[in-house]
Amino acid sequence: MNRPPRTLLSALLAPLFLGCGGDQGPAVTPAQPTAISATATTAPSAAPPKALPYPETAKRPVTNEYHGVKVDDPYQWLEAPKDPEVERWIEAQNKVTRAYFDALPARRVLRDRVKAIFGAITATWSGPMQHGGKLFVFKWQPPQQQPVLVTQKSADDVASERVLVDPNVIDATGRTTIDWAEPSPDGKKVAVSLSVGGTENGTVHVYDTETGKETGDVVPYANSGTAGGSLSWASDSKGFHYTRHPHAGERKPEDMGFFQQVYFHKLGTKAADDTYALGKDFPRIAEIELKTSENGKFVLASVQNGDGGEFWHYLRDAKGTWARFADIPDKITEGDFGPDGKLYLISTKGAPRGKVLRVDPAKVDLAKAEVLVPESEVTIESVTPTKTKLYVVDLAGGPSQIRVFDLKGKQEENVPILPVSSTYKPAVLGGDDLIFSNTSFTEPGALYVYRAKEKKVTKTPLASKAPVSFDDAEVVRETCTSKDGTKVPINIVRKKGAKLDGSGAALLTGYGGYGVSQKPGMRPLARLLLDRGSAYAVANLRGGGEFGEAWHLAGNLTRKQNVFDDFYACAKHLVDSGHTRPERLAIMGGSNGGLLMGAALTQHPEMYRAVVSMVGIYDMLRVELSPNGAFNVTEFGSVKDPAQFKALLAYSPLHNVKDGVKYPSVLFTTGADDPRVEAWQSRKMVARLQAATSGGPVMLRASSGGHGGGTPFDEQIEQVSDVYSFLFRELGIEDQESSKQ
Repeated sequence: MNRPPRTLLSALLAPLFLGCGGDQGPAVTPAQPTAISATATTAPSAAPPKALPYPETAKRPVTNEYHGVKVDDPYQWLEAPKDPEVERWIEAQNKVTRAYFDALPARRVLRDRVKAIFGAITATWSGPMQHGGKLFVFKWQPPQQQPVLVTQKSADDVASERVLVDPNVIDATGRTTIDWAEPSPDGKKVAVSLSVGGTENGTVHVYDTETGKETGDVVPYANSGTAGGSLSWASDSKGFHYTRHPHAGERKPEDMGFFQQVYFHKLGTKAADDTYALGKDFPRIAEIELKTSENGKFVLASVQNGDGGEFWHYLRDAKGTWARFADIPDKITEGDFGPDGKLYLISTKGAPRGKVLRVDPAKVDLAKAEVLVPESEVTIESVTPTKTKLYVVDLAGGPSQIRVFDLKGKQEENVPILPVSSTYKPAVLGGDDLIFSNTSFTEPGALYVYRAKEKKVTKTPLASKAPVSFDDAEVVRETCTSKDGTKVPINIVRKKGAKLDGSGAALLTGYGGYGVSQKPGMRPLARLLLDRGSAYAVANLRGGGEFGEAWHLAGNLTRKQNVFDDFYACAKHLVDSGHTRPERLAIMGGSNGGLLMGAALTQHPEMYRAVVSMVGIYDMLRVELSPNGAFNVTEFGSVKDPAQFKALLAYSPLHNVKDGVKYPSVLFTTGADDPRVEAWQSRKMVARLQAATSGGPVMLRASSGGHGGGTPFDEQIEQVSDVYSFLFRELGIEDQESSKQ
């Protein structure tokens, strides 16, 4: 689906909240704990105490048995979000955390610097869509709390811009956000999923693109944090197929975020009258994506079995009959219709890095499918067929490229993009022309137009201006050797001529899951590190998709430990290469990257000085009991399987904390309305670490938000300020910041 830009929090800090893969989470709204204050205070001169006065946390005997193994779980009571005792515990933790930050002399100055950087960011544009002669695009103009959906005649005609849907007007609190949008083929209507408070429980509203007013068509619960959501218009623009979650009374409360199906909505009718199309026999953890052919004869439903990258594919013909044409062993990961009426598919069967197949949707026979683009040394990420071309977006271990083929499979010149940069599936402007986004570690994001006849790329006015300069910086891409000998790339951003004598600090991030790749992207806040002789690094770990499906599978299920070994190798490389030393090395990650942080700090506490772990997973034995945890089983595994249980227990961060160990200083963040990772994951990990560590502070920053997406702009500033204040304090560069007062 076409989605607005990620929050500045995720886009500017690090690649933290990558939720389109395995971190799609439960469509629940737990009770909101007292949110940590977002109001900046004038910090006193005193430094925070070395030993923080942690709230007392009771241990209550609970033992769970798995395959004859008894596992103690004394903090299981912290899983109950509505328990008044739990709410009081959260409030007490937040008070300790707030006191820590209020005592930092540099926090106020640092917040001013963060606010200045954020304030200098010009508008950002993403998700371009061309329909009915109109360009639709998401725009975020700080200090607006949320992105808006705008339309204009073309990317160059900025004067024609009109705002179609503005969540900031819809909800003055800043808590309503656009999940995704899909314009009708004629461009006269646009369907928009809106959700509140980070829950991602989206209701579709249909807008008239000429007046900007709602048509009255409202479809509830078309999107969730668990299964996501999708919508595809009929070719006549008079209705659409969409993903429908169970409504009240149709399923048990614990199943409301599951059992996604396909329904059809006809414009001008009530949602209650929508007709069932497909999905009654789908698995509980189905995730569906929908696409319609230009001629309207066919609808493609790609059904993922949870978050592990396993798919079934269905086609609806002109008579309204649905038929499955691909099963999980066929390893078809994506499909798209071309203007020629053919169906173009990405397959990893016998080709872990992907190959492109072409079939006739009227008579699909995968055994006889034409191999249009064979497997190569790069990983195929998406395909976009146009009138006479096929554009293939690839990953070369992290950076992107766009290859061009004619419809006979002959390769032509690549689309020129920025060096060591990232791009995504382009939108078709008409004929063979494209519009696409492009960004790098040192260049801000912009939309570019590719004119096929001229073979020329032009930067459009829809381009962000960098709030800071990276002219004095360089990006080096180096290779580490993991425990089993696997070569793992690491991208390091540093000042030109930096002294590699171990004196500087460094921040390392990573993810390593669900086939999600860590692409290049400009992080303006890295300037805070570079200015103080520090480096910023991004690891391309197994579990991601940088080198294809084999790279992903080498880091999932019982092979998850490879991800943590890869990350340790990258951290060790930063030390061995003189970028830093352990006492000045920080690591940061979120969601599945939060699990990475938990494993990193418990397996190698001696390697890191500070850890920022956001909305992470730490109890691997009970994660599958939460709604989104069920979707994650195909990626992580299940305790019901003896071999998978053994692997889960071996690395589960909560169960590998040892008493008396000097653990790094750790800041955990959570959102009470997080639909992807239950907030109790962080609560239990904080309690266990606080009781065990002989090292630095262990703090919880609990808010009432979600997984990161949809976080209001003002709260992003406060959270980012806290994160960097923590890092500067723990890495010993706090005094440099406060000296600028």
